[in-house]
Amino acid sequence: MTFRNGLASLLRPEDSVLVLIDHQPYQLANVNSHEPQMVINNTAGLAKAARAFGVPTILTSVVAGRGGLLFPQITDVFPEHEVIDRTFINTWEDQKVVNAVKATGRKQLVIAGLWTEVCVAMPAIQALGEGWDVTVITDASGGVSVEAHEVAIQRMIAAGANMMTWLALAAEWQRDWARTDQAVALTEVITQHAGGSGIAFLWEQQLLNTPVPGNAG
Repeated sequence: MTFRNGLASLLRPEDSVLVLIDHQPYQLANVNSHEPQMVINNTAGLAKAARAFGVPTILTSVVAGRGGLLFPQITDVFPEHEVIDRTFINTWEDQKVVNAVKATGRKQLVIAGLWTEVCVAMPAIQALGEGWDVTVITDASGGVSVEAHEVAIQRMIAAGANMMTWLALAAEWQRDWARTDQAVALTEVITQHAGGSGIAFLWEQQLLNTPVPGNAG
């Protein structure tokens, strides 16, 4: 096994490309590994983080005429993007998607999608075999059962994939809070999509701007 460690193994926005796969109503209807609302929230957070860091993002669906359009929470982040609609279940067999990824010149391939065991696992495993550095965002993906999701993760790890959650990825892209331009944008994403962390930040801002009573202490 080749271990993924060292500074160079961490993800960098300038080297990353994100592919969001099949976040569609049909697939969401049978996601049972996660609360569906959480999948929508996390995927929107991931999309906005990619936008904030200037990470090229490829949007793709499968047979949208039957499975439905991508969640508006995603397409609203990238209103100028074409959604590549496929017939291939395995995204990495669709040359249009692969060409769009290759055109970015990036080699750190970040994937999230529905379902984990099908539309995420197949392209991840194929891309790994072709030399790509693949990271799967597990909480912006989901399977038809907890077992299906977890077995897919184990299968992809065995093939050499890296697993992360969306907020961990955003932090890795940020890396240094001195990068103030990205920090401001990321803070907005955290406020909107990071649950308790976002609310805690708003509370912190409230406390910092609350006058101390004259008789305090």
